[in-house]
Amino acid sequence: MGNKKIPRPVGAVIQQLRERDEVPRALSKAQRQLIESSTLILGTAADAKDAAYLARELVQASLPHSNPGDIPIWTRRNGDVTLAIQPGMNIRTGKTYGYPYGSIPRLLLFWITTEAVRVRSRRLELGHSLNGFMADLGLNPDTGGGKRGDAKRLRDQMERLFRSRFSLERYEIHEEQAGNGWIDMQVAPKGQMWWSEKHPDQGALWGSWIELGEDFYRAITAAPVPVDMRALRALKRSPLALDLYAWLTYESFRAQHSRRPRFETWAQLHGHMGGEYANPGDFRRKAKAALTKIRAVYPGLKLGKRQGGIEVLVASRSAIQQREIPIDSHNEKPVDR
Repeated sequence: MGNKKIPRPVGAVIQQLRERDEVPRALSKAQRQLIESSTLILGTAADAKDAAYLARELVQASLPHSNPGDIPIWTRRNGDVTLAIQPGMNIRTGKTYGYPYGSIPRLLLFWITTEAVRVRSRRLELGHSLNGFMADLGLNPDTGGGKRGDAKRLRDQMERLFRSRFSLERYEIHEEQAGNGWIDMQVAPKGQMWWSEKHPDQGALWGSWIELGEDFYRAITAAPVPVDMRALRALKRSPLALDLYAWLTYESFRAQHSRRPRFETWAQLHGHMGGEYANPGDFRRKAKAALTKIRAVYPGLKLGKRQGGIEVLVASRSAIQQREIPIDSHNEKPVDR
């Protein structure tokens, strides 16, 4: 459990960041809100309840940022690893549910992985637990507000994500031989969801549940990447910031353990988390803007000055340290397959 410190005043945090040239002298309202949300992280060490998780494979190759539209399959490549997603079929309409995209399915994947690690079961209850997680992130599943209301978007993206099929494929060449390995995984082949027909914008999740596919469950719980939920709350409106934050905490862990800095070029980063940006220069500008936000909520991140990409130094710390990861003796039971 991390040692607690008294959070410092926002003004002191802003001054520290200004000394590191990470915020301008004049702050907009949005910038000040970000700094305020980072004050707790900078002033108070994370503990077990602040830990959330994401599957390592989904850090290395992320979901779509925007709606891919009506296409049969969507892919994202990172080196020799390719992530492919196929949308599930809605048998009532004869059409697909569409692809999971944007911030909400990313937050849902954080919840799915975190909950699967916590309960060590493929069956996940969506009532209290999901509501609490989304509320912690500043989303309210009990309110509507039309197409852009949190409840409406949450239900839509839940259906898209839970009914989709993920495939991971690795292509390798050894000397004169080439080969590929793959795994096709349905996210949640079983489940039940309830909502109000009278008030469809309200997220009535009581009694709702999903059962993760066995291969998907094994993949996300094998070696999940721990992240700080307080940072997710600060970055929740930006899919790119969420992707980059998860990747940076994973690369910090790798740099620590290998005792060597980690580096990726902007072209490599564009390939596995920014494919929707047709112009690589546009992606680079957006990624740099997201990086400024991330550094405000990730005090353990240490970046080098190598040009042409992002260099993560050995001095970096993971967002959640090993001693802060919860170990629940009550859940030490055989994993439900």
